[in-house]
Amino acid sequence: MAEQKESSVLFSLKELMNLEQERIAQETAHQQRQAREARERREAEERAVREADERRLRESEEARRAEEQRRREDTARIEAIKQAEIERAKAEAEHRAQQQAVAAQREHEAQLVAIRQQSSAKKTKIGAAIAIGILVLAMIGLGLKLRQDQQTAAIERAAAAERQARLEEESRRIEQERKKLEEQVAATERERQRIESALLNAKNENERAQLRAQQRQNEEQRRNLEQRSSGATRSRPSAPTRPKPAKPCDCPPGDPLCSCLD
Repeated sequence: MAEQKESSVLFSLKELMNLEQERIAQETAHQQRQAREARERREAEERAVREADERRLRESEEARRAEEQRRREDTARIEAIKQAEIERAKAEAEHRAQQQAVAAQREHEAQLVAIRQQSSAKKTKIGAAIAIGILVLAMIGLGLKLRQDQQTAAIERAAAAERQARLEEESRRIEQERKKLEEQVAATERERQRIESALLNAKNENERAQLRAQQRQNEEQRRNLEQRSSGATRSRPSAPTRPKPAKPCDCPPGDPLCSCLD
């Protein structure tokens, strides 16, 4: 009977020891699991911060490259417009000068032929009178044409100056708008960084939800600014035209019937 009690006590002690060992093993496993979870959370937070930093660097570099590309395109577009206007004005001036020179040459040749055909003195006098009359009319016409050309050139110079002033004013306005948009983009970028930092340090789900709402609003504002920046980039003023050059004169020196000599 005493041996059975002793065996029962030993069995109970073994059971207690087994239970204690199992409890210790469970606590050890629980502590290890908590340590592992804490380490994983810490690594995830560090990874999120690192990814956020890398994303900010990429976005900043992309914004810088986009701005440089936009400036190069704007400069090339303005230069192309200016060059096209210069070439067009030059071609028009050369065409008009050629037409006027051909017309003057033909008229002069016709007058010389008419004078040479007068064989008699009477015909010579009549021809001289006709030539003088034509010369007077040509001089009057030339004076009127010269005055008209001067007035036209003055009007074109004034119009070119006005277009140039409008172009410069529009360029200043666009530059001011661009700087304003850049300041607004920088402000939204700072706000985005603040929200991301606050999200990392948020203490509860309600605070995180509010920060995410602010983050969505910030992203919408950035998209609107990018659309406005694209619209400002597409609106560009046209370049002004240059004043037209004076008409060339190709008459020989001392020609009395030439209409372009003083």
